[in-house]
Amino acid sequence: MKNQSGLLILLLCLAGCQPKPITPITSLINKVWKANTVKESEVLVFTLGATANIKPGYTNFRLDLSKPDQVILKDVDGRVTTGTWSVSTDNKRLLLDNLTPKPTNTNGLIEYYILAEPDGSTLSLERTAESRKTGNTVNQYALIPE
Repeated sequence: MKNQSGLLILLLCLAGCQPKPITPITSLINKVWKANTVKESEVLVFTLGATANIKPGYTNFRLDLSKPDQVILKDVDGRVTTGTWSVSTDNKRLLLDNLTPKPTNTNGLIEYYILAEPDGSTLSLERTAESRKTGNTVNQYALIPE
């Protein structure tokens, strides 16, 4: 009888120990983002408000995720690309897809690793592939809301 009670308690505990589902972060990042700092291959090339930036063009960088599934990316060179956006099911990657015009060497897809869990006031990203626009560097972006 004691063994049956112990087994019942164990089964009840296991039934209540199911993993929590991952909550999508889309509601935290669905806004227009601008660059606060940017690193190209670990070299800090832009800090918002600084006067001696190596790449001052990042002042105009915008990542507009404010509309569900529609992205507008204004890159360091001022060119605008539009497409769709989504977040991977594990909340670890931001995917910009169906981009037009297609950025060089992307097939219309740019992916970013999400480096830290967004809180609505910051978004930290790293390109998963080199950017042709910046001399084939892997770039890190610390973004803040516009």
